Amino acid sequence: MNDSSPQADDPQRKPRTASKEVRRQQLIDATIESIAKYGVSGTTMTTVTGFAGLSIGLVNFHFKNKETLFEETLRFLAEEHRDQWKRSYEKADLSPEAKLLAIVDAHFHSRINNRKKLSVWFAFYGEASSRAKYRKIMQEIDPERWKLSNTLIRAIIAEGGYEQVESEVVADTLEGLYDGFCLNILIYPGEFSRQDAKHRIRTYLSGVFPRHFDRPAAPA
Repeated sequence: MNDSSPQADDPQRKPRTASKEVRRQQLIDATIESIAKYGVSGTTMTTVTGFAGLSIGLVNFHFKNKETLFEETLRFLAEEHRDQWKRSYEKADLSPEAKLLAIVDAHFHSRINNRKKLSVWFAFYGEASSRAKYRKIMQEIDPERWKLSNTLIRAIIAEGGYEQVESEVVADTLEGLYDGFCLNILIYPGEFSRQDAKHRIRTYLSGVFPRHFDRPAAPA
């Protein structure tokens, strides 16, 4: 017998049975959607379930409260970011400058650097109640990238004889450029793009390490 009920014809309806991992990811994705649209303070279990197409009971089953859901959403974004730069780094050419550029470019990959996810990142930045959680989660991830970048920068300094350059200063500057350019991409979408960000960072690196990085042509 054919099922002609509205539920059977609804392409948005979630399947009744799904693994725990699938349900958790649905709820995290819905939380990203909700925070991008309503902000942290405007996101509730109701807005999340509305985007997910799931019941509040299912949210409570997978996450004990909204704060846990938010924390896991932030952790997902942080780990997604880490996975992106790690994959890029591992696939890059063996030279330290190629690997450093792979880390740079991973920050501006469209999968993780888009208006929706940037909105969520900066929503957490700006929410006083979430700031401590943000710092705790990022302290588990950011130092790993900074240390690797610093190691690559030291190799470039040694190879090129850049005796006046301090690796830690360059590594810190790159971290600041990542955050600043991500904010520009979010608030000036018609004026500043991911390509602009990569171009500016390459320009900076070419000034610091002229024997290792060519000054890039202006983006089209």
